[in-house]
Amino acid sequence: MTVNRSLKIFIIALLLIPQALFAQQNKSILQLQERIKHIIDTAGGKIGVGVKCMDFKGGFIINGDHGYPMMSVFKFPLAFAILQKVDKGELKLSQKFNMPKATLDTNTWSPMVKDFPDQDLDMSLADLLTYAVSKSDNNACDFLYTRVAGGPAAVNKYLHQAGVKDISIVYTEGEMEKEWALQYKNWCKPGASLQLLQLLYDQKLLSKSSNDFLIQIMRELPDWGKRITLFLPPATELIHKTGASGVSKEGLMAAFNDIGIVTLPNGKHLAISVLMSDFKGPKERGINAIAAIAKEIWDYYSAKL
Repeated sequence: MTVNRSLKIFIIALLLIPQALFAQQNKSILQLQERIKHIIDTAGGKIGVGVKCMDFKGGFIINGDHGYPMMSVFKFPLAFAILQKVDKGELKLSQKFNMPKATLDTNTWSPMVKDFPDQDLDMSLADLLTYAVSKSDNNACDFLYTRVAGGPAAVNKYLHQAGVKDISIVYTEGEMEKEWALQYKNWCKPGASLQLLQLLYDQKLLSKSSNDFLIQIMRELPDWGKRITLFLPPATELIHKTGASGVSKEGLMAAFNDIGIVTLPNGKHLAISVLMSDFKGPKERGINAIAAIAKEIWDYYSAKL
């Protein structure tokens, strides 16, 4: 074998290495997706999964063409819209708002009303956002939508103008509670939820101070809110927003969701979105399905990097 021929073989081998590595990586990601699809098939209902690497390349979407009911996930984009008004100088986080007790729904999910029972409330904008996002308070949410943000349509328009098209916000929490079918009108696709998380991570829509505030109120919820991180190491960092419907007469949950950004062991960041619709409760079934999907994703990217 001549020197030239040996050199050619060596060069060809070098050229083939990236192709072999790509094929191997492609096979492993497909295997991950198959494991996730198995969890989806076992859980039943409609489940969309989105994964996006925030500060490195990678990601995928499963069942991404369906619009999944958001429920309280829609409190995350609400915060975006309101904090933009803060950045414009139209609002201040310290600004106080009066909420007469007669206007507060005592039958809905409202930690705020439980903390301050049977009284008129004077709440700062920062506190209202914290209750709405961190504690998923429905009274705080609907006050912010109707009295501060300009209504669901205004928030929907803001999101579309920001480039997040596959999302629809039409009704408040109070309106959805009155009619089951309205929950399905507030929807988003997995890709849109990943867009929102990327905009938060990249600080594309808000000033640094407003973006930092939003991240702060989206940090890991109390134990009742654990879904993505349930099967992950206890110290896993997560910023996220959950959402859940009630259970219908037929025993179906219209929605059970969690979208968020986890910090991997090497310090890199990964967005995970799991949107579930029309599956049989109880909610523990949904919690375990989201946690199992997140664990598969976590294990894959933790080993890969």
